[in-house]
Amino acid sequence: MRGLKVLKSSPSMTLQDQGRLGFLGNGVSRGGAADMRALAEGAALLGQSADLAALEIAGVGGSFEVTGDVRIALTGAPMSAVVDDQPIAWNSSHQLRAGQVLEIGTALKGVYGYLHLGGGIKGKDTLGSIAIHLAAGLGARTREGDLLSAGPDRGTQTGLCLPLDQRFEGGEIRIVESFQSGLFTSETRARFAETVFHRGARANRMGVEICSEGAGFAARDQLNILSEVIVPGDVQMTGDGRPFVLMRESQTTGGYPRIGSVLPCDLNKVAQAGLGSPIRFKWIALTAALEIERRHAKECQTLGAQCAPLRRDPADIPDLLSYQLIGGVISADQDPFS
Repeated sequence: MRGLKVLKSSPSMTLQDQGRLGFLGNGVSRGGAADMRALAEGAALLGQSADLAALEIAGVGGSFEVTGDVRIALTGAPMSAVVDDQPIAWNSSHQLRAGQVLEIGTALKGVYGYLHLGGGIKGKDTLGSIAIHLAAGLGARTREGDLLSAGPDRGTQTGLCLPLDQRFEGGEIRIVESFQSGLFTSETRARFAETVFHRGARANRMGVEICSEGAGFAARDQLNILSEVIVPGDVQMTGDGRPFVLMRESQTTGGYPRIGSVLPCDLNKVAQAGLGSPIRFKWIALTAALEIERRHAKECQTLGAQCAPLRRDPADIPDLLSYQLIGGVISADQDPFS
């Protein structure tokens, strides 16, 4: 069987794909990978569909024994990674052989790292997805002894890499007005955009605390708000006006006021912002937001064109002599046109 056996797991490893759509009315939010772009990067590095599931690793990794030859890719928050005590590159694809041991350490920056297998990771399909949705009670965390079985792999290429982008350090988060934005005065909305926030300590797949100095951001008549529909990306205020950005596994209804909604492509940045990372919100028009989302989707679909061969130090290749190193060499004194 091709895949990996989990020798050591961290508390927050789950199988994730792009989530399940169409169940908000049943109380189930989409769920799926906290960093959707990382799924697209893994797909590009392995030459396969971004719909396939990967292992999401929050903060701290684990160790895995290769049960059968398999291609892998590592994306998302950069983490230390070694195979049989030899370091391997992040945001890259690699070939692993049966019996080898892959170890993934802690995140060097960001929060969520992803381990992809050629052919994807097989799992139980529930409501059209194998994504583990902890808040809804769908599935369970990956534990020691679990087998991560690879699906049919139609690709062969490895040794590719993608450049790391800047989504792991917070920064500017674009936000649009939603149907509750009018509950906040124009002065409050302006102050919200002028405030420098930082990612707080309270964060999970349901929501991320955003902290700042000074007064909170209260809405008018906020104690009289009826429970209304909620979607991931909504910025919800607690009773004292402190914001939380609601994430992939957010509740589907709520009565706390929401000042606006983060663009889906920027929700990846919120998920990957490490503790204390600075965050600034920027209001943009809905038409501009739709164009930004369109460009982001196109970029994710064309990531394969950005993949480049991974450069390796010969000193780090233990089986160097097994490679073909002299193909194409010509004689120094022979006429090459003869």
